[in-house]
Amino acid sequence: MTGTWSRLLRSTPFRLALTFAFLFVLAFMLSGAIVYQMMSTDLAQRLDETIKETYSVVAVTYTESDLEDLMSTVESHSQLSPKKQQLFSLTDAAGNHLAGNFTAAGLPDGFSMFDAEMPDVPAGAEYRAFSGSIGGNNLTVAFSLSETEELEQVALMSFGWATLIITGLAVAGGALLASRVQRRLDGIAATMVDVSHGRLDTRIPLTGSGDDIDVVSNQVNAALDRLSALVDGMKQVSANIAHDLKTPLNRLQMILEAAADKAAQDQDVSNDLADARAEGYQINETFDALLRIAQIEAGARKARFTDLDLDQIMQTIAEIYTDVAEDDAKVLSSTQLNETADRIHGDRELLTQMFANLVENALRHCPPGTAIKLAVTRQGERVVASVADNGPGIPADEREKVFQRLYRLDHSRSTPGSGLGLSLVRAIAELHGATIALDDCQPGLAVRVSFPLARPTAS
Repeated sequence: MTGTWSRLLRSTPFRLALTFAFLFVLAFMLSGAIVYQMMSTDLAQRLDETIKETYSVVAVTYTESDLEDLMSTVESHSQLSPKKQQLFSLTDAAGNHLAGNFTAAGLPDGFSMFDAEMPDVPAGAEYRAFSGSIGGNNLTVAFSLSETEELEQVALMSFGWATLIITGLAVAGGALLASRVQRRLDGIAATMVDVSHGRLDTRIPLTGSGDDIDVVSNQVNAALDRLSALVDGMKQVSANIAHDLKTPLNRLQMILEAAADKAAQDQDVSNDLADARAEGYQINETFDALLRIAQIEAGARKARFTDLDLDQIMQTIAEIYTDVAEDDAKVLSSTQLNETADRIHGDRELLTQMFANLVENALRHCPPGTAIKLAVTRQGERVVASVADNGPGIPADEREKVFQRLYRLDHSRSTPGSGLGLSLVRAIAELHGATIALDDCQPGLAVRVSFPLARPTAS
């Protein structure tokens, strides 16, 4: 239990909760002090008004040379306050007592405060008095402050208890919320520990509330999904490298052994050396392509991104490969988007290589007479570039596999290539935030790459 509280006290959520609780209680106390001051001022003003009105009621009974009515009124008001909550005093010019339940001495005209020292009155009792001259006599009306002080004390006690209750609720609520948040953070930490130990299928549990922690957890889970896919891809790549490069390496070894035997017999080995060099080039090209894909996936080329006209890139590809297609008994055509094409943000060299790979794939794997069409279209907030043909296409169950490194269809293994062309295409597309899809043209295949529009730059 002690360890739990210790962890809770050290946790950031609990400290934040305490901070907000402190600020809330401080704000409540400041507002309470303001309200108390306003109430105290209002009570004092109301008391002054009541004293002044009472004084006026008593004073109005005096008429010139008729002191009896005034004295009678003062006495009657005095008798109405047996506990001396209200004091009345009428004295002559010499200070002699004429009427009332106390004798005012030395009080100035107008409002004043004094401590009463008389029988039946608690020691130190304070009174608020108003004094004035009437027909050469002095009339004083005083009210006790005990009721006002009692109201102020009740208000002060109420604010005090409210502050204690709010403080307790704020701390308890903060601890409860902090413990809930801490449990979710502990879940994230536990997931990261599992991932660090190689359990890449572990995911952060979600509450479904859609709050900030859920959003971050979703993003982390998405990153873990990608990490898991990358690790699986690396495992697949390792297996593919071991499988697909074993044959050319064995072939290279056989060529070199044959050349060594011929050299030992003083025979010509130039053809064997040429074959060995070709095999070496092919192996080097495979590894260069793998490294290039790794660099692209790491985002190393994003610093070279600029706003580009995708239609211009496609027209350049069409110009380069039109004659190549004719020489191969195929037809290559293109459709322009418009004269002022919408722009995307990317690397011109990588995009040119991506579409060149797609066109070369179509040329390599399609029979003579195939029509290949390049097009750029606008779809909402995206620009879609496509390379379509009416060749044999790719079976539906193979379309996702062809993006794997070194993966080749059975009927393509007799043609030159390393099986990395479409892997490079996908890596470039993902670097540009684009999506890539393989669609059936019945017959043939359409590769569509959808790019987001470039954001307008602030002028």
